[in-house]
Amino acid sequence: MSTHIKNITVVGTGVIGIGWIARFLANGYQVTAFDPAPNAEEKVIKCLSEIWPTLVNNDLAPKNYLENFTFETELKNAVANADFVQENVPEREDLKCSVIAEIDQLTKEDTIISSSTSGYMPTILQKNCKNSGRVIVSHPFNPVYIIPLVEIVAGEQTDPNVVERAREFFESISMKPLIVRHEIDGHISDRLMEAIWRESLHIVNDGIATTEEVDASIVYGPGLRWALMGPFLTLHLAGGDQGMRHMLHQFGPALKLPWTKLEAPELTDELAEKVVTGCEAQTKGQDMAQLEKRRDEFLVKLTELVEEYWPAANLSGRL
Repeated sequence: MSTHIKNITVVGTGVIGIGWIARFLANGYQVTAFDPAPNAEEKVIKCLSEIWPTLVNNDLAPKNYLENFTFETELKNAVANADFVQENVPEREDLKCSVIAEIDQLTKEDTIISSSTSGYMPTILQKNCKNSGRVIVSHPFNPVYIIPLVEIVAGEQTDPNVVERAREFFESISMKPLIVRHEIDGHISDRLMEAIWRESLHIVNDGIATTEEVDASIVYGPGLRWALMGPFLTLHLAGGDQGMRHMLHQFGPALKLPWTKLEAPELTDELAEKVVTGCEAQTKGQDMAQLEKRRDEFLVKLTELVEEYWPAANLSGRL
């Protein structure tokens, strides 16, 4: 447990917020949650009860966890004693900025205020804060309680010491912090995923493949390699003994070929229906909770496999 951070508050308890709660509780922290939505507390406890067996069975968490969990109905009470606040409200700039500014007013001076935003830059989020130097983005990936990557992004006003404190904290809860060198919309991973998502929509929209076939093209192909090496090292090996040098010489001209669409297709009703019906067909007769459980168990084993075969992929080792 980080010596500087003991009490954590999670603001917003959607999928990502609950994932953070599970990650923090699994590592022994006192966690307070706040969400003004009706029945939010009941939803959190229900979701935690579904998540916990997978964590316990894989030695990722203790059996007892609710003794360290508190739910507050007032933001002021929720953040009063927080050393670290993780904000997860819906992706609307006005809402995020106002909530973060309110948290800034209600917390101790040295409390780190961290946003899970997948798109906004921290400079935008900290603009209404008096103590803007302690505001950062800490962007995780679903399910947060298993997937280790967290992108840490500083804004123009962010104190470098806050970034370092956050890095140490995330390492202490078995995450792989990736410090984004320069803030950019969408950070790093989401920008890469969006590129594949746009191309996937074009392929479905043009009738080239179904959603299931697109998924299979990743799962049984590049996805297996990317899980271990990522796009650059994968292509480095594709170049034979000379590695990337030969690969770029041989295949560099192909970069000019018009294979990609780049821009997303218009999300027409027809395309939306293709995507929805395709996904529903893939999961027909399967309970979503069971699918999530199967995904979580797979990710635990896959993460262990990556660590076993490619320890150099440890991002905390300064990349």
